[in-house]
Amino acid sequence: MRAERLVALLFTLQSRRSATVGELADALGVSERTMHRDIAALQAAGVPLWTETGRYGGVRLVEGWRTRLDGLTSREAVAIFAMGVPRALAELGLGTAVSAAHAKVSATLPAPLREQAQHLAQRFHLDAPGWFRSEEDAEHLADIARAVWEQRRAGITYRRGDDLVERVLEPLGLVLKAGVWYLVARAGEATRTYRVSKISTVELLDDRFDRPTGFDLAGWWQKSSAQFERSVHRHPVRLRLSRWGVRMLPQVVDSDLALAALDAAGPPDDDGWVEVELGLEQPDIAASMLLGLGVHVEVVEPPAVRAAFADAARRMADRHR
Repeated sequence: MRAERLVALLFTLQSRRSATVGELADALGVSERTMHRDIAALQAAGVPLWTETGRYGGVRLVEGWRTRLDGLTSREAVAIFAMGVPRALAELGLGTAVSAAHAKVSATLPAPLREQAQHLAQRFHLDAPGWFRSEEDAEHLADIARAVWEQRRAGITYRRGDDLVERVLEPLGLVLKAGVWYLVARAGEATRTYRVSKISTVELLDDRFDRPTGFDLAGWWQKSSAQFERSVHRHPVRLRLSRWGVRMLPQVVDSDLALAALDAAGPPDDDGWVEVELGLEQPDIAASMLLGLGVHVEVVEPPAVRAAFADAARRMADRHR
């Protein structure tokens, strides 16, 4: 397994500090050509090593640098190395420490690394599914991340519509959702979400704060985002669903809304189709979501959603002729 060999190479260089390509190839039982490729792979992954030609040349790690994978078995190290570091978290300046967060999937992690992973997971959360948004710049992300790590209060100026408001926050964590960074912070007694790109100024204050006991960032975000999604589902939509459509509805719209609608539905008709009613977003977004059900859904009403669905389906059919 190449990933395991790369980690073994990393450990070998760390113990020897310097070795020739031939010596490394012999130690790992590969050809020198393969060793050259592996060295290039480590360099591309950000490991600070350099090569020097000549009689006394070789491959060396930058003086003073050590991997943070010490104490792991080769299998544990591979599990971390193979996963890589998410680009968005690397942009926070977390560097190789982010690798420890990946290691939480391994039940065999040593206690110190497991504690480090839990420490990270409570402060940074990646929510992958999209909310129909593209990636955006967050000018003050680094300062916000520092406030989260150091548990320092921060004074911010925040854009709310056309107005600027000032707040003193206790930053609890950062969440990345579909390319958009959000700050979860306490303002007084309330915990709220702030879009980092709307923060105009940040001032890190000298005083520190204590995190709420038992606060779980991922759990709080899941509950908060579900409440938000339900709040924007204001338009009643009536559908007819095949048996397959019934099974798949919770996969293409909010699962809680889908299950509630299915529970309230009547019996199937003679063709096995069920009619349901649920609240969705504006017509174009509702239509794009329902397209995931393909021929197993019929939009009955309102006319705006039915027309948007038919138009999208027509354009898809035209492209595939």
